[in-house]
Amino acid sequence: MFNFFKKKTLQQKEVSFNYESIIVDMHSHVLPGIDDGAKTPEDSVQLIKRMMSLGIKKIIATPHIMADYYKNTPETIGNALEILKAELKKQEIDIVVEAAAEHYFDETFEPRVESKGLMTMGNNYALFEFSFINQPPKALEVIQKMIKLGYKPILAHPERYTYMEMAQLKSLREWGCNLQLNTISLIGYYGKDVKKRAEEMVDNEMIDFISSDMHHLRHADALKDALKTPYLEKLLFDYPLKNVLLK
Repeated sequence: MFNFFKKKTLQQKEVSFNYESIIVDMHSHVLPGIDDGAKTPEDSVQLIKRMMSLGIKKIIATPHIMADYYKNTPETIGNALEILKAELKKQEIDIVVEAAAEHYFDETFEPRVESKGLMTMGNNYALFEFSFINQPPKALEVIQKMIKLGYKPILAHPERYTYMEMAQLKSLREWGCNLQLNTISLIGYYGKDVKKRAEEMVDNEMIDFISSDMHHLRHADALKDALKTPYLEKLLFDYPLKNVLLK
């Protein structure tokens, strides 16, 4: 027997809200030509327009800093930011764009911490990421060192580190490390396992920040689709997210 009363699919569901309540998208790769995100200023503008259409009022660009691949510095990041700002002004697009970095936890990370060389956002928040293959040695020790030196650590997309147990993530958070969820994880963009972990983190109230991790237009499409998930609705309306602290 045909079912004429099927529930709406994710693609069909309509929503009456967007990301305006968080104000700030604090993890993105919209600076042109310096990592695996936007390649040109026009690419950057396209991504930013899509983010603005979804309610974002401020963008903090966080290019990769990696010893072996993206050897960015405050100078290269600052130069790319100025190029982007000039293009936005030229096109009369009014949005605040700032820059920090997504630091890779490689052999250069601890020395950067010790020399107070991390690029930060807001009140000394520092975004960093682990390898997707295995947890780096001394992770907790270095995070504790960050806190002692006055940094407020934010671990990027912990739901994607499938080698980590939920108890480990809870422990990092209890020590003072903030956890940032990629919103598109909630629609299965990175696979079913990551989606499940993301949902479990929401259920256990382990999320401090959410963001797009915007690289390209496929991410922009996924960011819009994520609004149709009940878990993102819960984050936007029932969670004390910290994004607004960066406005």
